[in-house]
Amino acid sequence: MTDQTLSPAERFAASRDRARQPLLETFREGLRFDLDPFQREACGALERGRSVLVAAPTGAGKTIVAEFAVFLAMREANAKVFYTTPMKALSNQKFQEFVEAYGAESVGLLTGDTNINSHARIVVMTTEVLRNMLYADSDLLTDLAYVVMDEVHYLADRFRGAVWEEVIIHLPSEVRMVSLSATVSNAEEFGDWLQAVRGDTDVVVSEERPVPLEQHILMRSKLIDLFDSSGLATTNRVNPELVQMARYGGRVLSSRQMRDVGRYHSKGGRPDSFRMSRSDLVALLDDRNLLPAIFFIFSRNGCDQAVRQVLRAGVRLTEKHERDEIREIVEDRCRTLLDEDLAVLGYWEWLEGLERGVAAHHAGLLPAFKEVVEELFRRKLVKVVFATETLALGINMPARTVVLEKLEKFNGEARVPITPGEYTQLTGRAGRRGIDVEGHSVIQWEDGLDPQSVASLASRRSYPLNSSFRPTYNMAVNLIDQFGRPRTREILESSFAQFQADRAVVDLARKALQQEQSLAGYEEAMTCHLGDFREYFAIRRELTDLERSGSRIESASNSEREKRQRQLAALRKRMKDHPCHRCPEREAHARWAERWWKLKRDTDRLRSQIQSRTGAVAKVFDRVSEVLLELGYLTKENGETELTVHGRTLKRIYGERDLLVAECLRRNAWKDLDAPGLAAMACALVFEPRRDDGLANDRTLPRGAFRPALEKTTTLWSTLDDLEQDNRLPGSEPPSTALSLAMWMWSRGSGLDAVLSEADMAAGDFVRWAKQTIDLLDQLSLVAQGNVGRVARQALESIRRGIVAYSSVA
Repeated sequence: MTDQTLSPAERFAASRDRARQPLLETFREGLRFDLDPFQREACGALERGRSVLVAAPTGAGKTIVAEFAVFLAMREANAKVFYTTPMKALSNQKFQEFVEAYGAESVGLLTGDTNINSHARIVVMTTEVLRNMLYADSDLLTDLAYVVMDEVHYLADRFRGAVWEEVIIHLPSEVRMVSLSATVSNAEEFGDWLQAVRGDTDVVVSEERPVPLEQHILMRSKLIDLFDSSGLATTNRVNPELVQMARYGGRVLSSRQMRDVGRYHSKGGRPDSFRMSRSDLVALLDDRNLLPAIFFIFSRNGCDQAVRQVLRAGVRLTEKHERDEIREIVEDRCRTLLDEDLAVLGYWEWLEGLERGVAAHHAGLLPAFKEVVEELFRRKLVKVVFATETLALGINMPARTVVLEKLEKFNGEARVPITPGEYTQLTGRAGRRGIDVEGHSVIQWEDGLDPQSVASLASRRSYPLNSSFRPTYNMAVNLIDQFGRPRTREILESSFAQFQADRAVVDLARKALQQEQSLAGYEEAMTCHLGDFREYFAIRRELTDLERSGSRIESASNSEREKRQRQLAALRKRMKDHPCHRCPEREAHARWAERWWKLKRDTDRLRSQIQSRTGAVAKVFDRVSEVLLELGYLTKENGETELTVHGRTLKRIYGERDLLVAECLRRNAWKDLDAPGLAAMACALVFEPRRDDGLANDRTLPRGAFRPALEKTTTLWSTLDDLEQDNRLPGSEPPSTALSLAMWMWSRGSGLDAVLSEADMAAGDFVRWAKQTIDLLDQLSLVAQGNVGRVARQALESIRRGIVAYSSVA
């Protein structure tokens, strides 16, 4: 029956019923596919006015919940939604998606160096931008109804994780939060904390991939299932064929061949091992309709070499109409590149690879190039990407197949196996929802690979989410200014770090209580009717320790030896004179006393741990506050802790070296620097060197006023470091000038070729450090008084040119 066949009264009733339809149903009608149970559950919680934590695998569709929050906000009068991401690349991606869905006038973007339509109802931003807004009590927070925290498991990041906790703690209570996380093993614990600090939070956990994952081992030229697919196994059992092939170097052998291999082994030989070339593997995947594929190689250089290798082998995965479309897109996206920079950036080789359907993707690649690779891969024009693991962190680039060439990587110090969490993150790229029936992971065989170990990597819950929260100087002055010192201590006690510490305290306390019950039993067993056996045993322990220490003293003087002998004689006399020494059950009591003493030592250690963890975050805050009081950033007036004028400057400086920057401004360390010199100095403060980098020598430092300014800066750093050590704070590394000369040259207008040669780094790395230098210079231009503020703005503009200016991703 249609509306036209209904009476006017019936049509009115039908339209009224549609108006009453839950918003979730309206939202579902606009989707290309139906919602999964976990998505329905999470969206339902949002529609009921609750916050929600969604923990689900990569590619499961967590962002649908975030999109529903945006949908709800746009149906509430004047309501705004902030969508936060950990990376500018993700912010740019989400910004474009929302512009397509809601129109440019409704969407804004704030990423530190980009400010587009900040008063829009939907604003995409990095998490740091929102944290800074909260501390500044920005008017942009007016009418804020929802905050999405994408990739909230970044809270565990030791450098940036505290920002997520600061936002969660300080967001107004009426704002509903949508927290999206990978499948961490303690999602419920994190949800309990969110419930404690935010209230009304539902935890929705899904461990089901929307596209099933078929896992294979590539042995010789054969793809073998990792798990038994015979139907006979009731659990995920490793494929018996794979186990046999692993034992005999990639071959299924007859009984006679197995005897031959046994004789070969007995003579010290090794079975034949064969590793398929990358070009042959690409051809194999193409033949089996398993492209597009991402090859994860844990080395940037390895990714670039892989592209060159397959191109030399003649791999071509595109047709003419695809090549024409690729060239058109590349020329449009890269039209602002200077002609003289193209060769330096390897543009022509990169374009050749793209036109043949092959590309690399890693942090050393120019950001504009990375964006093109991502777009072409999503459009199915690039069919094979060789990538480092950074691609697995949130970027929307799903593939049909993921190839892992190795199951170990270099962590900066040694080669270590990848973790189950990393394996899950990487293989999570395999399988495109709505396109693929299943995704595929392929692990290349190498000698010594254990199929059982590979199978164990595929654990369901990946890794625990542990807080990295610690009070910083900037955080301290902002909170004290807003809430006062006593209230700030209470706020910090509500952090996830303290929540986890308190939970650990509960377990420690339970264990200590059990041990104290055992101690009481031991004490009863060693009780002596003649006297205090604990006292007697303490004398015996002291005597034993002194005797043992004497055996280690070789070069003691005669007077030291005589003194020790007198101590031993006195202890032996005290022991023999003690009434318990005459007890016939003395040695039986002593055995119980030994157990009591060892358990008492362990229990005291537990009690010490409990004491150290109780209020641990607030204790660090107290130490931070003492440093600030001693340096004059805080002052005490009538028992109240308040900010000084220097503290108000520190309020507006964000970053790892907030206090050092404030001290340098306060002590006029940079007053004589010109724009290139200040750019070089800002770079020294943000740059994190590799182990073999560090302080440059005098010949590789910028000329002029930079050197005396650097000397003042490092002297201030040394003073701060000593003060932090005195206050039991961890301190920091000295500023690194390894990139300063290159940044100075860039600021002075030197060509890209010369700057990258001096920097000895890839274009993408240089852009990333330039962007961070710009962030600091931008802060200086706003907070520094007089000449330094003006020079900071000049320095910023001098760096924001060429590849830095048109690289939108940091």
